[in-house]
Amino acid sequence: MSGPMRGRLVDLSLGLNRKYRITVEVDRDFREDFDRLKDAELDVEIKKHREKRSKSANAYFHVLVNRIAAVRGGSDDAVKKSLVVEYGALEKDADGKTVGFKLPASVDVDKIYPYVRCFDTREENGKQFRCYLVYKHTSDMDSAEMARLIDGAIEEARELGIETDTPEQLARYKEEWSRA
Repeated sequence: MSGPMRGRLVDLSLGLNRKYRITVEVDRDFREDFDRLKDAELDVEIKKHREKRSKSANAYFHVLVNRIAAVRGGSDDAVKKSLVVEYGALEKDADGKTVGFKLPASVDVDKIYPYVRCFDTREENGKQFRCYLVYKHTSDMDSAEMARLIDGAIEEARELGIETDTPEQLARYKEEWSRA
């Protein structure tokens, strides 16, 4: 069985056993998988489909990162990190809860994960800890999350006097990205 499939919910009914039955229409031939799985206990997750961000959207974001770094000074990685943490999407677990962690204050978080924001410092048993929120890598963002990140990068670029594409060009890009 391959990864997630796209489909549509078609029907919901209550069976004689008082359990709900969901009818799902999928976009590929599922007969073989159905035969193999039909009597097995399954883990089921149904969530709204979101398009992954396109390669061209990612490329445009990196052009903006490069231009901002050239004006601000510093590395592309540092600019990318600041943009992802400012405008990116928080990482969520399987239950939709925001992902975070805490580390001793003496640990350099950048050696563990690049896209985090410290939201609290705590003392426990006489030792200092920093608490962090985790943001998604750009490669894991969907098209809506990537569009928000690019909009933030455009805003920052314009504040620095950096030339960006016209609103018409950007609208055309976004339409292409959402179809990709």
